[in-house]
Amino acid sequence: MRRTALGLAALAALGWPLVAPKYLVFLGTLVAVNAVVAIGLNLLSGYTNQLSFGHAGFLAIGAYVAALVTLQVPALPVPLTLLVAGLATALVGLALGIPCLRLEGLYLAMATLAFGFVVTEAITNLDWLTRGNDGLRVPLARLGPWTLATDAARYYLAVAVAAAMILAALNVAATRTGRAFLAIRTSEIAAQASGINAAAYKTIAFVLSAFYTGVAGGLFAFVVGFLSPDAFDVFLSVDFLVMIILGGLGSVLGSVAGAAIVTVLNDSLAGFQAFRPLIFGAIMIICMLFMPGGLAAMTRRKS
Repeated sequence: MRRTALGLAALAALGWPLVAPKYLVFLGTLVAVNAVVAIGLNLLSGYTNQLSFGHAGFLAIGAYVAALVTLQVPALPVPLTLLVAGLATALVGLALGIPCLRLEGLYLAMATLAFGFVVTEAITNLDWLTRGNDGLRVPLARLGPWTLATDAARYYLAVAVAAAMILAALNVAATRTGRAFLAIRTSEIAAQASGINAAAYKTIAFVLSAFYTGVAGGLFAFVVGFLSPDAFDVFLSVDFLVMIILGGLGSVLGSVAGAAIVTVLNDSLAGFQAFRPLIFGAIMIICMLFMPGGLAAMTRRKS
């Protein structure tokens, strides 16, 4: 039953640009981008219980790295550009993750929140590189001799990358590394008593999470075509947290479902931006009180 549902979802995703208006194709592309971020955040928060409010900063780093690489090397194929963006962001994740090993709970959340502010301030002040508040126009992505100039082409790029990242995350979750992540989430003391190097695995989770978000940032740059610091504010990080809480902590496919719902909801609330924090905060509270396992847990109970 589950395989049938996944097959139908894959067919619907492939056929979406053929039947949907251009704007809905663009919205579907944003769902794929946000799904990659949500999976990365879930690997960190859902699997190792490290709360992060700074993933908008990681997304910004990936986006600007991809844009700058494309400006300097326009002939570089988009998969390599995304890989460079992911690796550069992973290095930043490593630099942030090591000192954050001593932090937990609120202190870790505050540290990652401060990181997000530092990134946006750096983008603003490095105007000789990022063009600051004036914004940076992103060249079109290239795949060999082809330029991905249409909404459908960018949609298929985002869906292909998201599918690859989903498969990779599912494989990670099924390995010893994934089991170590879950053991740390359940009880870090018990995990260490079982011989698990909690510090090493928590750092790996930080690096993996940053890599996923950096790749998503590169996709985001190519999809929107224009970058500015105000696109990566703290409310974006809150959106990502809502995605994984709604979808289910520790669930890869739940992250995808949460990303889809929150992205569509965000678009529906475009005319009520002043109420967005209130609505998303209420969603987080309701999920934690009445469905702490998110949509993934509800699906498992029904099956």
